[in-house]
Amino acid sequence: MNKSVGELVAKIVLCVLLSGVILFLGFFASLIVSLAGGALFYAPLVLVVAAVLVVSLAFLMFLPKRHRRKLYFSLLAVVILGGLTTAGYEIRQAYHQRIPVVSDQEVDMWPYRPFADTGKLAVLPEPSQLTLTEDLPRLDGATALYPLYAAFAQAVYPRQEYDLYDSEVMVNTTPVAYKNLIEGRADIIFAAAPSEGQIAAARKQGKELKLTPIGREAFVFFVNASNPVTGLTTEQIRGIYSGEITRWSEVGGRNERIRAFQRPEDSGSQTMLIRVMDGRELATPPKENVASGMGGIISRTADYRNYKNALGYSFLYYATEMVNNGNIRLLAIDGVKPERATIASGEYPFAAEFYAVTAGSDNPNVERLIEWIQSSQGQYLVEQTGYTPLVP
Repeated sequence: MNKSVGELVAKIVLCVLLSGVILFLGFFASLIVSLAGGALFYAPLVLVVAAVLVVSLAFLMFLPKRHRRKLYFSLLAVVILGGLTTAGYEIRQAYHQRIPVVSDQEVDMWPYRPFADTGKLAVLPEPSQLTLTEDLPRLDGATALYPLYAAFAQAVYPRQEYDLYDSEVMVNTTPVAYKNLIEGRADIIFAAAPSEGQIAAARKQGKELKLTPIGREAFVFFVNASNPVTGLTTEQIRGIYSGEITRWSEVGGRNERIRAFQRPEDSGSQTMLIRVMDGRELATPPKENVASGMGGIISRTADYRNYKNALGYSFLYYATEMVNNGNIRLLAIDGVKPERATIASGEYPFAAEFYAVTAGSDNPNVERLIEWIQSSQGQYLVEQTGYTPLVP
């Protein structure tokens, strides 16, 4: 009897120790998988596998031998189910990944650098009337405007290497560019008008943002090329993005749910959408769950992915020239297509100026450069780049 009790105690201790080792290894493996980008599926799967192994170990150690065959069949079923689940997840991910994306990250900005000699930038037909060799204003701005202000720099600045992220001619997203301007890391940024949050952030630092118009651009909405809807009204746009209109059949399309993507807060296009909404509250946008740096899961606004039921927005030049995605189609708004002529005339309802924005820099060449940008030479580069100049 004492021997049986001793064997049982030994089995329990061994089971506890082995279970602890399995669970520790499972936790460690799930952490590694999370850091590798598998936080949503593979990390939980690893923990489930560890739990199944612990339960199986307990049954193997304490079940009579005659019942172990059933356990083996159960484990085989679990393995098959896990394999099918993993295969289904990978097939779904492959389908998801093959759908084209429109995001700031997908455009390679390297060919647009000043003096890169790739033929990507507009050039003046004659020497520039302004040449700067020292006290170069530090430029930054929206991704879509980089080809334009890089062309300005190529015309006016000395020929040298300009790093994309650490030089006198940087490129960032609109929120980062405004942050750099407010914190003194840039003298001029080229962007759409600031959000209320960006204006407040500048005032908190004791600075006022000065906006100098340098060109016009269309704020455009687009859909998958197979979508039969070719245009929307301003009121329909507001209805969709407020959540009042949820299906394409309500605006002349198929009986499918509208997947209305949005951009991150304080981006130039999101600020423009808020103005289009004219006080109407935005519905919650599609979210994407991603792994954080510590292996956890965070939720962020998803980049536009060109599903057949998707609706997205951007600025005309970025959507047509830089992304050049033949799988999307621009929508007419209130019956007017977004074209240079309708932008210049003001007929297109979502045409807006973009700006050279300053915040009180003491660089003596800032005003000189902005005056030159507003001159005929600067406006020539605006037009040749693909935007609409202030004076056609």
